[in-house]
Amino acid sequence: MALAPRLDLRQSQSLVMTPQLQQAIKLLALSSMEIEAFIAEEVERNPLLETGTSEIQAESPPDDFTALPTTESGDRSSDDVLGGTDMAASEALDVDFGAETFHHDGVADSVGGADGMLGLSGGNTASSFDGEGPDFDSFAAADISLREHLMAQAGASLSGRLLFLAQQIIEQIEPTGYLGADLLAMAHRLGVSMAEMEEALTEVQRFDPTGVGARDLAECIMLQAKEADRYDPCMAKLINNLDLVAKGAFDQLKRMCRVDDEDLRDMMIELRSYDPKPGCRFESESSVAVTPDIFVTARGAGWAIELNSANLPRLLINRTYVAELGQDKATKAWLNECMADANWLIKAMDQRQRTIIKVATEIVKQQDGFFRGGVAHLRPLTLRQVADAIEMHESTVSRVTSNKYLHCDRGLFDLKYFFSSGVQSADGDGVSAEAVKSHIKTLIDGEGAKILSDDTLVDLLNAKGFDIARRTVAKYREAMGIGSSVQRRRQKKMGR
Repeated sequence: MALAPRLDLRQSQSLVMTPQLQQAIKLLALSSMEIEAFIAEEVERNPLLETGTSEIQAESPPDDFTALPTTESGDRSSDDVLGGTDMAASEALDVDFGAETFHHDGVADSVGGADGMLGLSGGNTASSFDGEGPDFDSFAAADISLREHLMAQAGASLSGRLLFLAQQIIEQIEPTGYLGADLLAMAHRLGVSMAEMEEALTEVQRFDPTGVGARDLAECIMLQAKEADRYDPCMAKLINNLDLVAKGAFDQLKRMCRVDDEDLRDMMIELRSYDPKPGCRFESESSVAVTPDIFVTARGAGWAIELNSANLPRLLINRTYVAELGQDKATKAWLNECMADANWLIKAMDQRQRTIIKVATEIVKQQDGFFRGGVAHLRPLTLRQVADAIEMHESTVSRVTSNKYLHCDRGLFDLKYFFSSGVQSADGDGVSAEAVKSHIKTLIDGEGAKILSDDTLVDLLNAKGFDIARRTVAKYREAMGIGSSVQRRRQKKMGR
């Protein structure tokens, strides 16, 4: 067949990803603080936009958790999509915008619910929303940094060349309090002898907090032991063998230190009283309060789900501003553009709220047992299960659940907390990994003098209806920071 140029006419359907539609999709993944910052920028940029003072009425889903259906669409502009019906808007926003654009979706789309938690694994964080009150944080004095604290001490007690060298050492001290540079390399760089650097370091190590300027953990503990006048030969031997302490090799330590059980126990208690990171107390950052995006409260036999209106400023269009401006052609064109942008943002925010409510409703429906009975009744759940139930794309659910928090009677939870893998149970339904961890922790907390081995834990969990292997029990136990039966037995023996 001869090769020749020709013209073909083809008909196809595609979704046009305009910049406005791309921004609407990005809005789904923003946290409440990021949304506030975004809206503030838009209000400052667009003179027709302003925030209202009245509260937005929070949306509440129907009692039967009915999800809105979606259909396929062809080519539409972002204005047509966001200005159309709820189903059309949901469908247009429900697209996979590509991992290269939303690079964070790779982690968010994974199942591991336990890893998805943002420091809220306990789930018992008490939250209070009592309205107005004094901001006591505003009365707090400014925190002094570790560097400033050490520099002040150096300036008060040292002078001349020694002060200069001490300041150079302080500049290399890490936030934990350890010296983060090689002393010999510093001596070569500054053109001084190693003896002078050692003298300057000795002076720095006398500063508060005790243990600052140490080059390793053993030296840090040693400095604190000397300050407490507890650095005898036995304690020195114990500090020089911290690896054996970590392994729990207490019999070997007794022989090396030449002490009995009671003396070793006293030494261990003394050792645990020291601070391994003395500089951290000066590097504390102000806590950022996490405000929930969704409230879940019991309502009859079901649940009421509503958005936190405090996180959603009400957007209004100032139409009187249009009338006050001149009516020349350039001004009218600019005002029309501002009006279109304002209308788009209002519609995009409204659709974002509807999508969050839709996803949260399905999560509450799937995890009804958790809200009624606690973490022991948490079911395994994946993003795909929720996406299939509400007929949306999995990436949309991932964006909606990113940086969003849910508040219920049981505390404040990241939405990712409700997604986790699971194990098989006797009744045929899966059990969440978080539920299994809860049972393991309960059994270990109540083991008393009889330490439970992993094999015993497997038998006890099997009796409860969990089909779980020993390696899985060990993995979950280590993930919770619980030692093995041998380590726990040694800790009990030493009174830890």
